[in-house]
Amino acid sequence: MREAVLESLRSVNDPELHRDLVSLGMIERIDVTPHAPSGHAVSVKVNLTTPACPLKATIERDVRAAVMTVPGVETVNVEFGAQVRMPTTPPLPGVKNVLLVGSGKGGVGKSSVAVNIACALAQSGASVGLMDADVYGPSVAHMLGQGQAKLVGNAERKMVPIEAHGIRFISMANLSPAGQALVWRGPMLHSAIQQFLKDAAWGNLDYLIVDLPPGTGDVQLSLTQSVQVTGAVIVTTPQDVALIDAARAIDMFRKASVPILGIIENMSYFVAPDTGTVYDLFGRGGAAKLGNHPLLGEVPLDPSARQDADNGVPAVIAHPETQAARALIQIAENLAGRVSVQTLSELPMAQLV
Repeated sequence: MREAVLESLRSVNDPELHRDLVSLGMIERIDVTPHAPSGHAVSVKVNLTTPACPLKATIERDVRAAVMTVPGVETVNVEFGAQVRMPTTPPLPGVKNVLLVGSGKGGVGKSSVAVNIACALAQSGASVGLMDADVYGPSVAHMLGQGQAKLVGNAERKMVPIEAHGIRFISMANLSPAGQALVWRGPMLHSAIQQFLKDAAWGNLDYLIVDLPPGTGDVQLSLTQSVQVTGAVIVTTPQDVALIDAARAIDMFRKASVPILGIIENMSYFVAPDTGTVYDLFGRGGAAKLGNHPLLGEVPLDPSARQDADNGVPAVIAHPETQAARALIQIAENLAGRVSVQTLSELPMAQLV
């Protein structure tokens, strides 16, 4: 019967990858045991390509329905594990995927989005690192409540990332005195980025998220030339002045052969807390003007999210019930799905089966 169950699962496709679970190597285990009075109980363990899979419920429903078509099956139990895939060549030792979060201009909430995505992925069960590559204006440490912490080295003379809210992070804010301006030219920026990437004890990570500085300058160039990047995410606000610069960021990544995993529209709308009326303060739907790229989600303008960032506890942890936090959690799941699609499209078939 086990063979019949396995054959039935060939009819179940991953909704995002559009291929069946068996050929994708996602079926880890099938157990068949007698079930009174004359049938069998079947237990199937499915290894998802990310613990943040946004379509887990759909896969469970389809697996259950397919196995129940096998004669003699009376009950079906579906378990889930997760194994984040990586490109053929890992970008860094122990790191499966490097994801860049960029924007064409400042003031669009890019760092806040990066911090919340990182924490949401970690809450789903993934191992996540966050690298603050905005050397001139680092804000990640403050948003994670670690502005006073200092980076230290280990016995191998590597920087040890600071841990907060389930993620590991590195920021220039934890290396330089508070309030001190860094007056550095390009070569020094390049050196700092190299140290953050390759002279840090990141350990084993499913995702290393890199919060880029605004624009299309030295840091972006240094990163794309130094490490294999799985893809980039563009954060923008809806108004045209932000979209113009976001389009430039997209063009930069295109020239650097970095795939665009999707667009996030931040401050997309505002919901009045007293009346529930929705206001499009900066317009809405502007991300659709950026070409044929997936929209990962729209994040409303929410004063509590700003307060959470100032208090050092990301919104997805401090107030997960708010509209902004729910949107960010959904964006993290959508991004994880896009990463799975991107990495699996690069792998030869022999590595999937």
